[in-house]
Amino acid sequence: MSNLDTTPNETTTSGKGAASVSKRTRNYTLAMLVAIYASSHVDRQIVSILAESIKQDLLLSDSQLGFLIGLSFALFYATLGIPIAMLADRYSRRNIIAASVIVWSGMTALCGLAVNYTQLALARIGVGIGEAGSSPPSHSMISDLFPLESRGAAMAFTQLVSISACLSAFLLAAGLMNGMAGALPFCCRHTGIFLGILMVTTVKEPPRSQPPKPLSRNIFREIWQTFSIMMSIPSLRHIVIGCTLVVFVGYGTTYWNGVYFRRIHGLSPGETGTLLALIGGFIGGIGTFFGGWLADRMAQRDKRYYVWLTAIVKTALAPFVAWYYLAADIYLAAGLLVLVAFFGGFYLSVSFAMNQSLLPPENRALGAALLLFCINILGLGFGPYMVGVLSDVFQPDYGQDSLRYALVLVSLLNIWGSVHYFIAGRRLREDLAAREAASSG
Repeated sequence: MSNLDTTPNETTTSGKGAASVSKRTRNYTLAMLVAIYASSHVDRQIVSILAESIKQDLLLSDSQLGFLIGLSFALFYATLGIPIAMLADRYSRRNIIAASVIVWSGMTALCGLAVNYTQLALARIGVGIGEAGSSPPSHSMISDLFPLESRGAAMAFTQLVSISACLSAFLLAAGLMNGMAGALPFCCRHTGIFLGILMVTTVKEPPRSQPPKPLSRNIFREIWQTFSIMMSIPSLRHIVIGCTLVVFVGYGTTYWNGVYFRRIHGLSPGETGTLLALIGGFIGGIGTFFGGWLADRMAQRDKRYYVWLTAIVKTALAPFVAWYYLAADIYLAAGLLVLVAFFGGFYLSVSFAMNQSLLPPENRALGAALLLFCINILGLGFGPYMVGVLSDVFQPDYGQDSLRYALVLVSLLNIWGSVHYFIAGRRLREDLAAREAASSG
């Protein structure tokens, strides 16, 4: 545990709560949160990579497949995140995260043992219940560990795990396809237990920038009060709306990419997994981190670029996303995927960072849960489901190309989301200054 001790000669962060935290402790804690985030993405995405095979084995429609990929997970993941976040605002965030990773890893093991659609859907619900206790406490811990000027990059670093997550998910999927079904429950179960134990034994709960307030007797009133605070801050209100729309597109299209390459371009499962792991994972992870880093640098000149960068990128990217899904040549589609993957995640880290930066410290974990509720119920839940529904609607007229047009139609919502990010920038400087003044006072 000596590696977690604060030493006088180490650089410390500049915030109130983080002033006593050493640079080494801060970085180690972030590394652990990143490892747990990676585990959650492997457990979450394994079903989407195997989606086309599941559809064929269980004789599902695209609507059923969309429900299995998105809504079955998102409904409980987003809903239970709110009461868990309220506990995280008052009790040990470290312990909550550790318990959550053990639960979701066990439920992922049950996914590997499911033999029909109902069992698989129930296991996916269990994964969502477990993962509900991870992100809000993690966001709150990062906000107490890192000052505003490096918070966007810290949030972006957590997104880099999509590289290892996608690669690991592909390897697990390949193992399943080759008759190694037992490897999935064994690997996931023991990885989760190990990470949970490591979290409890080697990570210290970071000091909070403000003391936690007592648990309210009326939790619904507290939820509404926090949501009202979020909606009363003009820039944050538009960030929430814009992020929800962009995530709707992101999850709605990304979770169908495996099906798209197999069904439209005729790739094998191995070829599809490799393509998505190397491009969607590697390139996408680098792009997401670069977006957070670039936003931090541009915001040094003008804080409005925290959100204006997303507005610019998403608007410029919209025609390339449509071209990607309409491409007839596999090499052209793969090349466009590189572009889409790199710029696709620019919004993510800055949206989470601004949500934390604009909220009072005592509402941060609950505020993170409410943002995740909005983007996951509508984005992760209904995004993939809407693509499946539209594909079924278009199928009588367009055959297997129905999936192309469903994906293009959903992707155009990025333009609507960009408008809200632009509007958010008009008040962002004033709202950040007001929050800083309130915290100082």
